[in-house]
Amino acid sequence: METGQESRAVTLVIDGESRIFDIDDPKLPKWIDDESLASGEFPYDKKMDEEEFEDELEKLQIELVKLQFWQQKTGKRVMALLEGRDAAGKGGTIHATLSYMNPRSARVVALTKPTETERGQWYFQRYVSHFPTSGEFVLFDRSWYNRAGVEPVMGFCTKEQYEDFLKQAPRVEKLIEQDGIHFFKFWLDIGRKMQLERFHDRRHDPLKVWKLSPMDIAALNKWDDYTEKRDRMLKETHTEYAPWTIVKANDKRRARLNVIRHILLSIDYEDRDEEKIGKIDRKIIGSGPDFLSKK
Repeated sequence: METGQESRAVTLVIDGESRIFDIDDPKLPKWIDDESLASGEFPYDKKMDEEEFEDELEKLQIELVKLQFWQQKTGKRVMALLEGRDAAGKGGTIHATLSYMNPRSARVVALTKPTETERGQWYFQRYVSHFPTSGEFVLFDRSWYNRAGVEPVMGFCTKEQYEDFLKQAPRVEKLIEQDGIHFFKFWLDIGRKMQLERFHDRRHDPLKVWKLSPMDIAALNKWDDYTEKRDRMLKETHTEYAPWTIVKANDKRRARLNVIRHILLSIDYEDRDEEKIGKIDRKIIGSGPDFLSKK
């Protein structure tokens, strides 16, 4: 490290052990490299084969195009929220989903921090304006659930605002369901060591370094705070009409395939080919907070 450069090494307590993690060191620590995939009770000991993944993904992307044609014909609307910790794979899942869909009626919503005007509005207001119109397919890369996670953890909202949100969110989502929108909420869950590996990868890959934010570094020691907020969020906002779908996402390939499968199998669109879609992997994807504790 150059003289005068401030060290970003931090001491983390993981599985009861103190570990030193220096994100600026180009060598990934062995304790992360050896244990990242298994972290967070991930059910597989190997990642999915890339060739198999690409073959399965192509079949699903063809089905997504068929879904979009059906939407254009019927005017049906689809909206999904992709939530999870930093580096959980939200952006990559969205890219895999939208790659071959017509961008005129399939889009991603990834909002920056609110403006001064937006801070003075009803909290949900700036999100509602991005909801789908007739025939649209919309994916949110993070959503109003910022108020259930990053905002209270990092001190960006008051306790009263946080509590109000947990009461209001199910009511808002009931209106979404009543208006006939096909609505999905995905929580992509990763282990702590996998998150550290992905942060390290971002730091040392010139094509990905833009993804690593000061917020990511500031949050390194707040894993347990985020876990507490995640668990409360799932408990308070998992409903029959707007359920949380939990995705164990240490393996990005399995996560992406199963998110897309879940959407396709939940909508009875024209010419749906269930054989091509394939079966949901129940080790990877499940409903509600109970799935998180399932081994």
